[in-house]
Amino acid sequence: MESEDLDVEYDVFVSSCPSRPTLEHVTGRWGMLALGALADGPLRFNALARRVEGVSQKMLAQALQALERDGLVHRDVQTTNKLHVEYSLTPVGSEIAGKALELIGLLQARMPDILAAQARADAKTA
Repeated sequence: MESEDLDVEYDVFVSSCPSRPTLEHVTGRWGMLALGALADGPLRFNALARRVEGVSQKMLAQALQALERDGLVHRDVQTTNKLHVEYSLTPVGSEIAGKALELIGLLQARMPDILAAQARADAKTA
């Protein structure tokens, strides 16, 4: 990265901002859940897939590739007795995962309010 790149301001609200694709990778369903799951420590692919219920192997692999490209996830190929891959968070990924978990926690805590709002909205349209 050139030193002039460090002086650039990024604005995710501007359509051409390079932060937008990373925002999509982090806030997409599988990206956010993968980051959250990895916050507890490194996981092998299948363990991560079991932790993030409902994700297909293809979608999880795509999410992990995008997060790895963004520098948020580290992919470690281990060739001990048997080849296996382990995923972990980078320092930046760990920081972002912490914020994602805060949002997830807030969402979970406010679910009674959200469900009540949904019921009111559904009653109006019924």
